[in-house]
Amino acid sequence: MSAVSARIVGSIKAIGPEAWNACANPQSLTEPHPFTSYEFLSALEDTGCASLHSGWQPVHLVLADGDAIVAVMPLYAKNQSRGEYVFDWGWAEAFERAGGTYYPKLQAAVPFTPVTGHRVLVGPDAPKDASKRLLEAAVAAVDQLGCSSLHVTFMTEQEWQLAGQQGFLQRKDQQFHWQNRGYTSFEDFLGQLSSSKRKNLRKERAAVSATGIEFDWLTGGDLTENAWDHFFAFYMDTGSRKWGTPYLTREFFSVLGERLRHQILLVMARRGKTWIAGALNLFGDNVLFGRNWGSIESVPFLHFETCYYQAVDFAIANKFARVEAGAQGEHKLLRGYMPVATYSAHFISHPGLRKAVSAFLHEERAAVNASIEQLSELGPYRKST
Repeated sequence: MSAVSARIVGSIKAIGPEAWNACANPQSLTEPHPFTSYEFLSALEDTGCASLHSGWQPVHLVLADGDAIVAVMPLYAKNQSRGEYVFDWGWAEAFERAGGTYYPKLQAAVPFTPVTGHRVLVGPDAPKDASKRLLEAAVAAVDQLGCSSLHVTFMTEQEWQLAGQQGFLQRKDQQFHWQNRGYTSFEDFLGQLSSSKRKNLRKERAAVSATGIEFDWLTGGDLTENAWDHFFAFYMDTGSRKWGTPYLTREFFSVLGERLRHQILLVMARRGKTWIAGALNLFGDNVLFGRNWGSIESVPFLHFETCYYQAVDFAIANKFARVEAGAQGEHKLLRGYMPVATYSAHFISHPGLRKAVSAFLHEERAAVNASIEQLSELGPYRKST
């Protein structure tokens, strides 16, 4: 035990795919969680999407037992709060108005990806207290790197509980996920909805179909550079209109397609022979994760069909347990996606800011719990189900 030590590493390449993936997916799943994999995170770094320039400087944390890496944490030094989906802009502004310096801060996360997964990645040969040690090392890194705070976002509930026991401030939010209750078809799923909601979904799907739009599911060898060219055009058009400069580069999608092609689903909407919209999904660990979407035409209900209904069709066909459709969006509720809690934990060095944030989070957790309960009651499913 005395040989266990922690260190900071400036790139995921310095850790390597074998050591990283042994910690990220120790069960050696045939389709592991895609976003914590070496392949996904290295694609972000190799294409400059996660870099000092983009505000996501890799400072990954490694726990070693002698020479063997036994646990890792995807960690980034940040000089802003973009691309996180757990918003702390108000904390930064309040602290800086009071004369403090909020940035840089540390972020244990998957950049630009609001998907729940392990953030404390522990391999099979790690000491029993490796998770605790890794969190302690991450806290120590706050002072070591001259940062104000540490934020672990979209972590598992078990990790959240452990972090709370170690004094982290605990935060909750909500997303909307579709659960597969053993459905054999989309119609089978519709049969579990109330009559009015069932009619609404059929109406939306019929409206898109009536325009002549059809859909292609691209995965594996179907993910050609031509397909990525079209999808990137959709992504840039929609992203630029919504939030300015999109985070991901054209090169990123090519590299991602090379490294994770068998865990990617690209849903492409086609009018005749021309693609007009698309949605990027990744899958693994029996879950389909909706990520990015874009369109170069404005067609009523096309977003819902491309991102939500096609995802449900694919999940049913492949017997996936659920579809996670990304951050925010109460409009998903009426389309069969129900509210679930998401979790983050925060260590803040300054006692005054820590006290203020703690009080805020106490109220926020109560509000999130109430919202999930209320929205669950308003869900589209028949009460008997």
